[in-house]
Amino acid sequence: MQAINEALVEDTEIRLLLDGIVNCYGFDFRDYATEPLKRCIWERVHAEGAQTISGYQEKILHEPACMEQLLRALHSDNIGMFQDPVLWREFRAIVVPRLRTYPSIQLWVPGCSGGEEAYALAILLHEEGLLPRSRIYATDLSAVILRNAREGTYPLSRMYEYAEQYAEAGGTWAFTSYYTVDQQHAIMAPFLKEHIVFAEHNLATDGPFNEFQAILCRHAVAAFNEWLQERVHGLFLQSLSRFGILALGPHEFPKVLSGAPRYAALPGGTLYRKDN
Repeated sequence: MQAINEALVEDTEIRLLLDGIVNCYGFDFRDYATEPLKRCIWERVHAEGAQTISGYQEKILHEPACMEQLLRALHSDNIGMFQDPVLWREFRAIVVPRLRTYPSIQLWVPGCSGGEEAYALAILLHEEGLLPRSRIYATDLSAVILRNAREGTYPLSRMYEYAEQYAEAGGTWAFTSYYTVDQQHAIMAPFLKEHIVFAEHNLATDGPFNEFQAILCRHAVAAFNEWLQERVHGLFLQSLSRFGILALGPHEFPKVLSGAPRYAALPGGTLYRKDN
């Protein structure tokens, strides 16, 4: 009998696990980048006390709480408020003047995870006098992930870091005016939440649902393989209005299929304008 090919067994177990998840829960991770997904799965295998991925699959398919923990693990790489202050200064200088020309402003933060970036965007729009006519759609694939984002509750210890980034990003108010303190937690101000719609949307499977003047997606796409990245960028193109702005992570670039509208890179390297 031939020796067991451990790599082949692992690949088979992962494929069966992902098929089981999409069949039972509707979450499709089959086109996520292989190595980061594999690391995350093994971390959850050990955390759940399973010996194999097959053993972990049994828990996933029979214990919804186990599935919730995997969802949280796959979306634990949050972007903090005003992370990369240069991007936010560029957004103020380049994008805000364009947004002023619209009577109604629609913005999208896909893969919003903990919601920090959506709240940062609301703060910026408030300081620019644009929040009353703005609607920010902050989406992610599961209500489990969106729960904390909707509550807008964060460890107070992180707010000191966010305050520094806010100042570097060109913030003009006292950052403490945007949240209240409850013991060791900061709760974002209700007037910010009023202009944010938290909703389920799966970049891997769902289509466009609105037209936006700007989309901020600075970390979610990196988790996907090449094929899914192209699909998602096609979705962004469909969702952006004419001359709409796409904000990406510092090491990401728009992927455009042949014959589709193109982007013009704006100063700074992380903002792109859709051109027709």
